[in-house]
Amino acid sequence: MLTAIITKILFLIAVIDPLGSVPVYLEATKQFNAVDKRRVAIRASFFAFGILLFFILLGQIILEGMSISLNAFQISGGLILFLFALTMIFGEGKPETEKHLIKDYKHVTIFPVAIPSIASPGAIMAVVIATDNHIYTLQDQAFTTFLVFVVVILTMLLLLGANIVQKRIGEYGITVISKIMGLILASYAMQSILSGLKGFFFPVA
Repeated sequence: MLTAIITKILFLIAVIDPLGSVPVYLEATKQFNAVDKRRVAIRASFFAFGILLFFILLGQIILEGMSISLNAFQISGGLILFLFALTMIFGEGKPETEKHLIKDYKHVTIFPVAIPSIASPGAIMAVVIATDNHIYTLQDQAFTTFLVFVVVILTMLLLLGANIVQKRIGEYGITVISKIMGLILASYAMQSILSGLKGFFFPVA
């Protein structure tokens, strides 16, 4: 039980990547005073959780309404997560990529801090897969939702102490950790793809 909890927390940390949001947040709020910086960190975190919660509750319903099978969803979702993980491993890194998205420093709470830095496309797809109605009980899904909330709160705390985090770890250190998280995510994504293929070619009677 404890191992499963730790595994799920590591998975959520990998897809949400709290440390990777620190440089994005610092760049986005560099023209703000201390009060406004705190406001952005808190609002962006809760807005991101609201987005993830929306997809936890309705994401699968929307997909099934489009007649998308569980196997197809696992394969496509896993593929998207795998490609997302590759950008974390081989790309220039999440922080640098998302810094380029900042066009207006007056409106950064939602974009790019909440989306796509915290509630990234990979994170959205991941929480839908991790709360699949056909695999997990309602209790399991509620617990996963709680863990998502915990990781988002962790992200918020890191943003509130962003200057200290960056001084201690450095932007290079943050990039290295982001790449390690990408490797963990790639492994999970491949497992999702293999499970979908197994279910498609060898369906349980």
